[in-house]
Amino acid sequence: MDERELHRLCADEFAARARRIGGRWEAPTPCAGWDVRALVRHVVEEELWAPPLLAGATIADVGDRFAGDQLGDDPLGAFERAHAAAVTAVDEAPDRDVHLSFGDAPRAEYTLQLAADHLVHAWDLARAVGEDDTLDPRAVEAVREWFASMEDAYRGAGVIGDRAPVDPGADPQTALLAMFGRARGGGALAAVERFDRAFGARDVDAVMAAMTPDCVFEDTGPPDGRRHVGAAAVRAAWEALFAASPEATFTTEEVVEAGDRVVARWRYDHGDGHVRGVDLFTVRDGLVAEKLSYVKG
Repeated sequence: MDERELHRLCADEFAARARRIGGRWEAPTPCAGWDVRALVRHVVEEELWAPPLLAGATIADVGDRFAGDQLGDDPLGAFERAHAAAVTAVDEAPDRDVHLSFGDAPRAEYTLQLAADHLVHAWDLARAVGEDDTLDPRAVEAVREWFASMEDAYRGAGVIGDRAPVDPGADPQTALLAMFGRARGGGALAAVERFDRAFGARDVDAVMAAMTPDCVFEDTGPPDGRRHVGAAAVRAAWEALFAASPEATFTTEEVVEAGDRVVARWRYDHGDGHVRGVDLFTVRDGLVAEKLSYVKG
């Protein structure tokens, strides 16, 4: 595939998810320390840099033009403008070297770097907002073929994490994500940490995006806990909990991972005191499928 066509394909993969963010800009992403807004900000900054660099500017020429938060009060609008300008710049760029921070690179190579970053972050964004995370198979194959010779250099530069473990017969998308340090399922502990960040923020949409559609929540109501089955019932349980205790807080005291299970000890502080308890999570495909809660009597 021509690298310009690949860039458009990958950029559109990210754009499709960005247009469905809605109000979930603070939802946690698979990128440690980044919520959705931070992830989109990173991509927008990359897109803002593309036109001047492809036009022949140096890093020094651009200077601090794009310093600070480029999203402003209209993050989706800022993204759309940067996205359109970057795609046009890539399509129309002359075939000459691009002056990057680590040295000059051929225009085609820089275009492939942009494409790969958009594709992998499209997956990150899909996971964050609960969208389908299946990427275009043509884009996956093309990026994987290119990245095979670049992976060691990226990792040596600290741009990506360690390669994630993956079965030898894994599908192309899972294999590509592993090259970029991402497990397609995300791992049980990572899934629970994402759930906890959303829960701590009292963001019901983000909590549900971290759970499977057929999720189960068993609360601490006596004697055996009320059982809530399915996304609608579980969502209603969270909404009722947050509404009934607007000032209460959960503090995680310890987390232990064992395969697809995670055990978390916690403390719940409310207006009249506190209780301590344990959650038993079951994770499936990187999402919380079951949360069983128990408290000290």
